[in-house]
Amino acid sequence: MTPLREVLPWLRCPVCRQGFSLSGSSLICPSRHTYDIARQGYVNLLGRPAPVNADTADMVAARDRFLSSGHYRPITDDVAAALPEAHRLVEVGAGTGHHLAGVLKQLPKAHGLAVDVSVPASRRAARAHPRMASVVADTWDSLPLADASVDAVLCIFAPRNLAEFARVLSGRGTLVVVLPHSDHLSELRHSHGLLEVGEAKLEKLKHAAHGHFDIVSTATIAHDIELTEPQATDLVAMGPNAFHNSTASIPATQTHVSVACITMAPTSQVTGYAPGNGHR
Repeated sequence: MTPLREVLPWLRCPVCRQGFSLSGSSLICPSRHTYDIARQGYVNLLGRPAPVNADTADMVAARDRFLSSGHYRPITDDVAAALPEAHRLVEVGAGTGHHLAGVLKQLPKAHGLAVDVSVPASRRAARAHPRMASVVADTWDSLPLADASVDAVLCIFAPRNLAEFARVLSGRGTLVVVLPHSDHLSELRHSHGLLEVGEAKLEKLKHAAHGHFDIVSTATIAHDIELTEPQATDLVAMGPNAFHNSTASIPATQTHVSVACITMAPTSQVTGYAPGNGHR
């Protein structure tokens, strides 16, 4: 329960927006809204069933296996390099918490919070690192965090609610967004009819960020990876293609990783409740 205790001052009740205190194995706010801490260590603050497109247990297991292979390690390293001074980190759409855990390993004084709408993902993230807590919440709603409560927001291949990110970040905080380029995993996508990467993602991010964030730097991470059959199968099965692709296994192959790592700073200190102003 120690990781949850460390992030407790950041958290806010999703019903009344007041702070929490620990009472036994529950979080409780002054209005007596109570949320039980699961035996795995995460807390469900969603307050409703997860959406139908939330990651399933099978998708989460595939992601854990693939990310453990190290093929995406350069992404984690670039994100960590952008946050040398951060002590309070939250990753939205964190999935298994793999990237946040990798960043925390490189920031020994930092603590982190993994936020995901999937219960299986949050369950696994709660065990990903001893300085990381995990909650179930939806990025498209108001995040269950206090205004200006964190130093860094990580958004890696995840939904982007920029107004909420600006609200929870301190004025000197940092937002790091990782987006796929159009040629990301192109060989794999073209060979197996997988979902295409949307066009002009960076331009759309710049447009959506207006009034909330300014881009500080943009770096491209690009390299080829050799995938075994289990790794290729897990790479497809761990993301949205799992809902569209029924192939039992994907043959061993080579494909190209190509992503943008964008570091952003708040345009100004933004406070107040502003849910739903996001961009996929």
